[in-house]
Amino acid sequence: MQIRVLYVSRAVGPQTSTMTASILSTAREHNRASGITGVLCHGQGLYLQVLEGERSAVNACYARIVADRRHRDVELLHLEEITERRYPEWSMAHVSLSDNDPMIMMQHPKFDPYSASGGFVLQLVDKLVEAGRRIDMPPA
Repeated sequence: MQIRVLYVSRAVGPQTSTMTASILSTAREHNRASGITGVLCHGQGLYLQVLEGERSAVNACYARIVADRRHRDVELLHLEEITERRYPEWSMAHVSLSDNDPMIMMQHPKFDPYSASGGFVLQLVDKLVEAGRRIDMPPA
């Protein structure tokens, strides 16, 4: 059975390009080996990540993420069983969020993914990916 999860977390320190590169490198290597696909959005001190794959592989990956000391306040926003992946071509795509990004601005200036519904945040991630805001990664 395949699932999709979406979580949010806060960065412990600055979200530097070195930190992001480290996270993405580890994620891509592990995800390829585990058959996981997804997208990582980061910026403004937040991480939003969607993971897709077999339930046991995604659960194991999420457990490692929760234990990772590079971020805190990890909160699961959305979990669903799936028959089709949204991001089948990426072991981990990357979207960098800026101050004027729709994900941050939304329809009000104080968007808080911790208080938004998981379905709503997932739709926003999809809009960023569809709008070409992603930094494409090699196929999974």
